[in-house]
Amino acid sequence: MHKTRLALLVMAAGALAACGESSTLQVSDGTGPSPKLPDPNKTLMPTVNIAPAVGWPDGVKPTAAPGTQVTAFAEGLDHPRWLYVLPNGDVLVAETNAPPKPDDAQGIRGWVMEKVMGRAGAGVPSPNRITLLRDADHDGVAETRTVFLENLNSPFGMTLVGNDLYVADSDKLLRFPYQTGETSITASQTKVIDLPGGPLNHHWTKNVIASKDGSKLYVSVGSNSNVGENGMDAEQGRAAIWEVDRASGKQRIFASGLRNPNGMDWEPQSGKLWTAVNERDEIGSDLVPDYITSVKDGGFYGWPFSYYGQHVDVRVKPQDLELVAKAIVPDYAVGPHTASLGLTFAEGTTLPAQFSNGAFIGQHGSWNRKPHSGYKVIFVPFEGGMPKGQPVDVLTGFLNSDEKAMGRPVGVVIDRQGALLVADDVGNKVWRVSATQ
Repeated sequence: MHKTRLALLVMAAGALAACGESSTLQVSDGTGPSPKLPDPNKTLMPTVNIAPAVGWPDGVKPTAAPGTQVTAFAEGLDHPRWLYVLPNGDVLVAETNAPPKPDDAQGIRGWVMEKVMGRAGAGVPSPNRITLLRDADHDGVAETRTVFLENLNSPFGMTLVGNDLYVADSDKLLRFPYQTGETSITASQTKVIDLPGGPLNHHWTKNVIASKDGSKLYVSVGSNSNVGENGMDAEQGRAAIWEVDRASGKQRIFASGLRNPNGMDWEPQSGKLWTAVNERDEIGSDLVPDYITSVKDGGFYGWPFSYYGQHVDVRVKPQDLELVAKAIVPDYAVGPHTASLGLTFAEGTTLPAQFSNGAFIGQHGSWNRKPHSGYKVIFVPFEGGMPKGQPVDVLTGFLNSDEKAMGRPVGVVIDRQGALLVADDVGNKVWRVSATQ
């Protein structure tokens, strides 16, 4: 690279990191069924406030809520992001990171953002495997670790239906045969359907869960941009949850306008599908709150044309006001820029009673907010199938006193003993939160 161009890029990186604004509201103001939504505050360059990834010092761990304790279920993993518990209690962990996506780092701004995100621990190559963890003696520590599946393409979501294990790669949904108790799968994969991918694959994580009767699969697909700046042709099939018929392989868009849906689960009382969604960036530290919401068949949730219902995003041109008029207001905000990814309901938990009815949310943490938000696991209480009250911190202390990230929580799931497992992709651990003995 020419020295002059390199110098300009370095200067641009410094300028990007220095520019921006700060929050005027608390995270709690952007939380709940009716979050505060101030006027947009778009700056020349976006606010960049990364918590550099440093990992956990020896003997240090997150802080658990009163009445609970946290231990390391597994350590020394390679960027663990997502978890799935098999019926026999074995735990699958997707060790994964972004696939190559060269078109996502075009121009000075793309180059700068790639470097900044690398500081957050997101720049390492993807291990492209799923690892099986087994705690045979039920002491809360996995004593067996085996490579369950390998040579994948940035795998993320996993779900088992009968003897069919489905894995959502970054560009396709795969199926593998599974027999109870096996610790690795060597059989060839079967492609169920292609998913949006390619050299521009901005929100690459794809999740999958099955309907209660196993007849349908639901696959989350994030957008290919922040607010459609790459053109709507690049968004075909994206910012959506797909429904896939297992018998025929036919698929349809179940719900759309969801910028980056990740965690999905079935609410136990109502039976409704819920998802955790990352909302848009670059219009201020207080906008836009991420959210969890029930998902309506055929529902449209605003992206990119509007946010939190019918608040028009003037950056998007051309607009579609007819579609904006149909935008559904999400059920519950979980704070601006918290990067809320993981979602699992408390069904089967043995944690204290205050955690018995509601949803656990893994908040990966902000880059576009001053001060930081997220970097913790929260619990949203439910009553009658809907959120009720303020969130409760379950696991905190992921940032050190210098505001550097020792860990970043992602996927959350309840294990067969009723404890909460949390994937930490910067700390390279799976944490286990259980009731205090």
